Amino acid sequence: MQTQTSPQPNNNNLSLDPNIKNKPDTLTKIMVRKFLRNKLAVIGTVILSIIVFGALFAPWLTPHSYSDQNLLNKLQSPGGEHLLGTDRYGRDVFSRLLHGARISLLVGFASVIGSITIGTIVGAVSGYFGGIIDSILMRIVDVIISIPSLFLLITLVTIFSPSVDKLILIFALTGWTGTARLVRGEFLSLRTREFVLASKTIGTRSYKIIFAHILPNALGPIIVAATLGVGTVILAESALSYLGLGIQPPTPSWGNMLQDAQNFTIMLKHWWYPLFPGLAILFTVLSFNFIGDGLRDALDPKMTE
Repeated sequence: MQTQTSPQPNNNNLSLDPNIKNKPDTLTKIMVRKFLRNKLAVIGTVILSIIVFGALFAPWLTPHSYSDQNLLNKLQSPGGEHLLGTDRYGRDVFSRLLHGARISLLVGFASVIGSITIGTIVGAVSGYFGGIIDSILMRIVDVIISIPSLFLLITLVTIFSPSVDKLILIFALTGWTGTARLVRGEFLSLRTREFVLASKTIGTRSYKIIFAHILPNALGPIIVAATLGVGTVILAESALSYLGLGIQPPTPSWGNMLQDAQNFTIMLKHWWYPLFPGLAILFTVLSFNFIGDGLRDALDPKMTE
């Protein structure tokens, strides 16, 4: 007697069934798709990646040391042995440009990490607790904001001799106020939500509610502010170095390269010397701004695909 076996389901037919819904996209995929749709943000990411790559591998990409001088080859035009020419001391501009990117990016990233950390803590405490704590912290923020930023930076740099670590500290201690206000606003909006009230009801400690429940929901604006802040710090560092108050020679930075070229004859006859550090600052700051705009669109839940 033959036994009949039940037919096995055909997985291929199931996969072709139009009634079976595709797996929904994750939040990360949606954000990446929104970001990639912003063409300027993609272009900014590519440009910034090239700049970061050049800064990281500067010692291996440049055939000359940034400090080697050769007065016989001063103000040599681009080409040949010196890809971007030489400065008035015979130093290779391409080498100084890449090593200057190291300084500018280091100051930018480190300063913003410090300022974002301080601003996030101050804004979170102020927005969550409110009352007298909020009033005191916001009055401190108002006082710092009321002081012209460039004047404050020049004063602090003059008091403390300029160096990379001191510049990072100064930028971090003076650049957190905007983040504090931003985070405070987010916390004022989020602290009345149901998940926060539920956490308070079951006795969750305040620090855990702040950092584990509310802060993750406020990361979007913070990330955008951090991205835009790096470009602002790079501009400020270049301005201070241009005025002779920032990174001091022979250590290269884009600002002191421009300061070294502030001569009418050099700018007229030897255009490559001020042009390349100026373009480096321009493209770097634009890249950060484009990326910030792209992140703002990607992290905004109100933006439709």
